[in-house]
This record gives sequence, structure tokens and C-alpha cells, in this order.
Amino acid sequence: MADQYIQYPSDNGILNESRKKCEDMIDELYDRNGKQDVKPRTYRRVMNTAFLNYSKKKKKSKATYRKMTRRLLECVNRDIKHIDHLLDEFEQRGDRFPLTHAQQRMLWIIRTAFMQQKMMYDKNVHSCRDRIVSIYQPHVRPIPRGKLKSQIEFGSKLGVSLDEEFARINTFSWDAYHEAGDLIPQVEAYRDLHGHYPELVQVNKLYATRENRIWLKERGIRITAPPLGRRPVKTKQSYYQKRKTKKEAAERNHIEGKFGQGKNGYNLDEIRARLRNTSESWVACIFFVMNLIHYQANYFFDSFFRWINCEPQRILVRNANVMPILESKLSTRNEIWEIRYW
Repeated sequence: MADQYIQYPSDNGILNESRKKCEDMIDELYDRNGKQDVKPRTYRRVMNTAFLNYSKKKKKSKATYRKMTRRLLECVNRDIKHIDHLLDEFEQRGDRFPLTHAQQRMLWIIRTAFMQQKMMYDKNVHSCRDRIVSIYQPHVRPIPRGKLKSQIEFGSKLGVSLDEEFARINTFSWDAYHEAGDLIPQVEAYRDLHGHYPELVQVNKLYATRENRIWLKERGIRITAPPLGRRPVKTKQSYYQKRKTKKEAAERNHIEGKFGQGKNGYNLDEIRARLRNTSESWVACIFFVMNLIHYQANYFFDSFFRWINCEPQRILVRNANVMPILESKLSTRNEIWEIRYW
């Protein structure tokens, strides 16, 4: 899971942002129309004050919440009608369409978010299909995780496999789905890359479905998950078998550690890109850098030739006060370093 760095969504917060964007479009369209007739009423000052007072309340009752939702729905609906009326005037005169591509996209997102919020308000529910949680990033979906820290996360769902300590993104989805269907395509991808099936697949219990077990057994692939059915009373296993089983199950933690490395060291849980393609490239670059670091750590020829040729390794330092500390630390490692002030 790669979390997007977005504001925690609330229904009234989404409607309030939609209201402000509609008001900006009305102002621009009214100016381009030559400020003819009376400017459409938006009651922005009244709603700004009302929403500010609402947001300051620490404890909001259900009646207060639904009252503010109703007022915001009315404002957004009224603003959309004003925008449609102004656009009709441009079309009747035969003028060029005044909205840019980005504004048209934002208007479509606001219409979709309004219909979703209206449906949830009428049915008194708090979920819907393909729910928009941010008008600036409409591709982000709420994904239930069931964790103690966060019950719901917002971001992309990744299917990552680890082959010789190198991470590979096999599936990338913005929608919530069951990960068990990723196992067979990942094993087939391994075969396409290496020319044969793996001997062992170390997976979580979530992937050990009956369908996946049958598919792996037909191809002679072992799995680390325990067998189905009632556990036998006595299992006769040698010391070597017990140790091997425990070791294989423990090696699966490496993929969990890879996610921890990405989130703690490279902000994999705070993707700050807005566009969908940019966010996907951001996540792919994080895994690419982690693979490069692992490759560099196991590729010792570079350090070996540097030691033979006595080539100084360079460090760029921002603060000049750190230079004597680095010189004292690196002098004890019998290596040649060149420290420069940046």
C-alpha cells in the first residue's frame, strides 16, 4: 500500500471545496461575459462564516452534520446551475468555449462528487461505489485495511514480489481488490523471466486459497502456508524438516521489510504527486532506488578497485562545522575520502 499525501476526507469538506471551485468558475465566466446583467448569487460570505463556525465545533451532532451537508449540497447544486446557464449564453452567441481542459475536468469531478454525496445524503449511508475522496485527486479511493492505526487508507494498492532480494511491482491498482488473484500472474511472470517455475513460493495466508493451492500443486511448486483441513494430532517431522519449514516461513518477512524500508526511508506512505501517472512513476522510482541500493551493497568490485587505485571517495557537506567530525570518523576506517564543502 502506497498512501497518498492528502487531507483526510470528509463529506462536508469535499462539498465545501467543490463550492469554492464553482464560485471561482462563476467569477471567471461572468468577467468573460462582459459582466452583463446581474451577477449570479452564490452567498459565499454567508457559507464561509457558517462553515467556519461548523468546523470549530469539537463535537458535532448528527443533526448538525446533516444540516451543514444539506446547505452545502444546495450551494453546489445552485452553483452548477449558474455555470450551466453562463455556458449556454456563450453557446447561443456562438463564442468560443470559455473553459480550459483543466476547468472542464474539475467541473466533471465536482458533478460526480455532488451526485455521490447527494445519493449518500438521501439514503443516509456513508459509502458508495468509486467514491471520490479528493476533487484534486479523483483517482484515489478509500481502501479498508482493518489496521489498529488506520482502519481505512487512501492510495494505491501494490502487488510486489521479491526475487533474489530485488523487488518487482507486478500489479498496481487504485481500487480495492482481493490480492489472492495476484499469485498466479506473478508466478507466470517469474517463469517468463527465468524460463522455469520456482521451487518454493513464500506467501501470506491470504494468498493460500484453494484455487491457488491446486494450481501450484499441479506444477510441483511448494508453498509456505499450512495445509488446509484439521491439523493432525501428532506430526512426525525431523529436526531438519522443522528447521527448514521455520526458515522458509521467516524468509517471507523480507518482503514486509521492503515495504518498511520504502515507508521509513523513502516516504512510500506519503506520495505527494497529484496526477495519477506522476504518482505511479513516483512509486516505481522508490522501488528502483531501493533495488539500486541493494545492488550496490552486493557489488563489491567498485570499492575493491577504488582501494587498489587509491581513488578518493567524495562527500559533499552542506555545513562546514560537520567536516572535522566526518574526518575523525572516516580516518578510523582505513579509507581515503575527499570531503568538500557544498
